[in-house]
Amino acid sequence: MDPFSYVANADTQVISDLYDAYIQDPNSVDTSWRDFFKGFDFSQSWKGETSQNSLGLGASTSQISDIHHVQKEMSVISLIKAFRSRGHLLAQTNPVRVRKDRKPRLDLVDYSLSDADLDTVFQAGSFMDLGPTTLRNIQNALHTIYAGSIGFEYSYIRDVQQKEWLRNKIEKEAMTFKPSLDEKKLILQKINDAVVFENFLGTKYLGQKRFGLEGGESTIAGLDAIINVAADSGVKEAMIGMAHRGRLNVLANIMHKSYESIFDGFEGNVPDQIHGDGDVKYHLGYSSKHISPKGNEISLKLAPNPSHLEAVNPLVEGFCRASADAHYDCDYDKVLPIVIHGDAAVAGQGIVYEVTQMANLKGYSTGGTIHFVINNQVGFTTDFEDARSAIYCTDVAKILDAPVFHVNGDDPEAVVFVSKMAAEFRQEFNKDVFVDMVCYRRNGHNESDEPRFTQPTLYANITNHPNPREVYTQKLIKSGEIEAKLAEQMDAEFKAELQARLDMVKQKVRPPYVPLKLDNRWSLLRFSNDKDFESSPKTSVSKETIDLVANSLTTTPKGFVALKQIEKVIADRKGYFAKGQLNWATAELLAYGSLLLEGKAVRLSGQDVQRGTFSHRHAVLHEANTNENYCSLNHIKEGQEKIQIYNSLLSEYGVLGFEFGYALANPDALVIWEAQFGDFANGAQTMIDQFVSSHESKWGTQNGLVMLLPHGYEGQGPEHSNARPERFLQLASENNMIVANLTTPANIFHALRRQLTWEFRKPLIVMSPKSIFRHPKVMSPIEDFTKGKFQEVIGDGFADKSKVKKVLLCSGK
Repeated sequence: MDPFSYVANADTQVISDLYDAYIQDPNSVDTSWRDFFKGFDFSQSWKGETSQNSLGLGASTSQISDIHHVQKEMSVISLIKAFRSRGHLLAQTNPVRVRKDRKPRLDLVDYSLSDADLDTVFQAGSFMDLGPTTLRNIQNALHTIYAGSIGFEYSYIRDVQQKEWLRNKIEKEAMTFKPSLDEKKLILQKINDAVVFENFLGTKYLGQKRFGLEGGESTIAGLDAIINVAADSGVKEAMIGMAHRGRLNVLANIMHKSYESIFDGFEGNVPDQIHGDGDVKYHLGYSSKHISPKGNEISLKLAPNPSHLEAVNPLVEGFCRASADAHYDCDYDKVLPIVIHGDAAVAGQGIVYEVTQMANLKGYSTGGTIHFVINNQVGFTTDFEDARSAIYCTDVAKILDAPVFHVNGDDPEAVVFVSKMAAEFRQEFNKDVFVDMVCYRRNGHNESDEPRFTQPTLYANITNHPNPREVYTQKLIKSGEIEAKLAEQMDAEFKAELQARLDMVKQKVRPPYVPLKLDNRWSLLRFSNDKDFESSPKTSVSKETIDLVANSLTTTPKGFVALKQIEKVIADRKGYFAKGQLNWATAELLAYGSLLLEGKAVRLSGQDVQRGTFSHRHAVLHEANTNENYCSLNHIKEGQEKIQIYNSLLSEYGVLGFEFGYALANPDALVIWEAQFGDFANGAQTMIDQFVSSHESKWGTQNGLVMLLPHGYEGQGPEHSNARPERFLQLASENNMIVANLTTPANIFHALRRQLTWEFRKPLIVMSPKSIFRHPKVMSPIEDFTKGKFQEVIGDGFADKSKVKKVLLCSGK
């Protein structure tokens, strides 16, 4: 017997027992069995065969026949479940390649069924809301739903509500999805604009790199659908992160960046007002407003990014989290992250896994991300079979129980259907969802590359393959829904518009430079100049502020039982404040508390930050008997800002990127990432090189992120001694960031407060200490906090200035 045909061996006694239970109380069995038995009873009564138990195991020939039929019913149910689970392995999602045989085992014979059963009526149709119907109808429905242009992966989801929502959506709507004529015209318009835009650039700027979307133009219709559903569902902001493939098309046809601005980049014109060195045209960010067909407005942002694939992903998540926290009272339904992947990158880049693991964590959740994969089946020259071990590039989704919708890029209606469903699922469950649009890349990796060197047979198919607009236009003409002249009119009108915009650029009618617009609060700040660094601004606080924070740091709630070691920490803090001498950890916490009292947000994350790697911070205390958390900084006074302090997942690259994005969204937040040891920051080197050190010069953005990197040769050996300050000094240029190696508690206090006191924002990289956290001589008097400011240079109090012959520059302890 086939191992997958387990229901052919179904224990009839079990079925009979279930039926007995159903007779006694229909609500005592699962709804699926209830519907099944209800239909079975109807069938029996129609034949005039009624008994106390129609499934009884007596000697009646009729009843034995009934049992055999029940086994067939169970086989059909098993077939239905198998299609729900593995139908995607049959789905016709590839427009240019023959589907590989993945052994889906979805033939009738695999379930002890045959063609002889095709016209038999089965109650199992009720499991698909078809009612009692023939196996032929059931099989046709299964192929239409699960083996057409869409492959649905969702059977592994453990949440019953989510699974049922998807099943109902798929089995009820996939069968009947028929867009209205107006909707079809809108889809055609979007595809037309995408195709014509690429053709126009390819004709006018032959050979120039643009990393075109040819072959994947249905992306534009899909994104448009996602954004419209989001806007109509109450989303106020969406941020898109993507690499270079199709980026100019997204800028033009989704972000509404003016065509002349894009042409200006191809003409080699440099905007007069640009800040810094700038970047290539397919790395730049943009912001705009979009109004859905129903009249709902949504703010759109396309994050700037480097060529390092997927590096922008954590930035998008952090930005969306910050925006929801600051503007929507932590309502993540209001802000939507959309990440566009390539198939090779989503499968191969480790940052994808790091960011995916953040999705459901308290400190990093953004209420669900929509992942849209432009799956053109080739990574530069590497075929997909050499790019991953998994069947699908999206298999990372399964660690989240996130659904995946694989869809044929040549079927834009199907692309729009799954895109809408993805947006609806995200809004309903605040969970990640993946759309895997299988398409192709008509040209090489870029427009001057020859793909036939490495994929000659694939590109023989692609060369003769019509583009998605041609495929869809022919479908609509064949069905009689549009006339050919409508498609020709769309084509001609858009070409004429593009040509008119290009003529403007050629005539030197320069479009104004429009930098990426972020939160309105950024407009209150300015870029720095050299004079800003000649002295530091006032960052001291009043004695009253210190007393308020001191009281919170030395007080626990009534009934809170602390470990003896924590009691000593609190007692020591009381002593520091009483003596007017503060150590490093107390000064750091005082900086945070003072900013919270000023209405500023403070966020600190990294591995072990609540306690501190070196057990120095203890910003979050744990009750000895219940393990309940208590953060004293959130109890300074009524109505204060609350600190966010999260122990992170064990990730450097992803978490640093998240915090960079958070700081990018909110200039009034002190955002800090602390490494467990400074040595481990090298795991985030891409983020440091491509974002932290260079973002202002490349993209004209500002960011006040703080990096705390424990540093010092103290006998702990390799990987626990050196934050590599020389690397940061090599990256430091044109006042792009502050690199600090501090030795006094007062200086870390002022350095942190200065981040939000300046009229601009700069990243701060601190070579933070380890052993001197507790050194009895590393203390600062209270006066240094109430009167002082950041000291760029600390003089030697033991030297007689009149006798100095040499100056020795020292850094660190």
